[in-house]
Amino acid sequence: MRVLFIGDIVGRPGRRALQRLLPKVRNTYGPFDFVITNVENSAGGFGITQKVLDDLLAMGIDCMTSGNHIWDKKEGLSLLDSEPKLLRPANYPPGCPGLGSTVLECREGRLLVLNLLGRTFMYDVDCPFRKADEILQEASIAAVLVDFHAEATSEKRALALYLDGRVSAVLGTHTHVATADEEILDEGTAFITDVGMTGGHAGVIGMRKESVIRRFLTSMPARFDACNEDLRLNGVCLDIDALTGKALSIHRISVKVDEKNDELAANS
Repeated sequence: MRVLFIGDIVGRPGRRALQRLLPKVRNTYGPFDFVITNVENSAGGFGITQKVLDDLLAMGIDCMTSGNHIWDKKEGLSLLDSEPKLLRPANYPPGCPGLGSTVLECREGRLLVLNLLGRTFMYDVDCPFRKADEILQEASIAAVLVDFHAEATSEKRALALYLDGRVSAVLGTHTHVATADEEILDEGTAFITDVGMTGGHAGVIGMRKESVIRRFLTSMPARFDACNEDLRLNGVCLDIDALTGKALSIHRISVKVDEKNDELAANS
């Protein structure tokens, strides 16, 4: 089973990068059984809307994970209840709209996708470690991919080691900076601290540099707009044994839009 997981899509520039680069990534690294991406920043950098959701589905995205910003657009709340391909972190308290996990099916087998939110420097949600235990105890699927949307590198690695051998991959999201520590842990779980982001890399974690710098200089509120320069797609390609659930390989991908020649420039 081959899976492409794409890092957080940031605003319209991120969607444009995805539209331009995904077909070329498919040709270079595919074919993929599933394409999954984190979409919590896909609408203007904060949340998701119906139009954005429709655009992503039209690009052939099989599943969309999220994080703490999934609630930022009001219409996103109803989308969580109506679109089964759209997930929110499973460890939000009971009563929140939407689902925290889903099962994808292909010829090679089934893949459980589980979305979790970290607590360190984040929010007072249910324990992601215990929530993972709860969901895995109820599931009878060998191949499991976890999007762990968390701030602290220590919490991300701790969860990966805790779940090593019980899930196929623990992929960190949220910080928007791709890390170079991809590996397969001792018991067969693929791990990377952060997959990175898809959008404009000339700013600050996907936002235009001017407003972010002004915020640091003055401590005054500032409107953050998505950066539209140096468009890149960050992600990882995973090979998973569908029968055992063990990861066979994890390959980091970073591709950029060549605005001058409109060609794929790759570093991976």
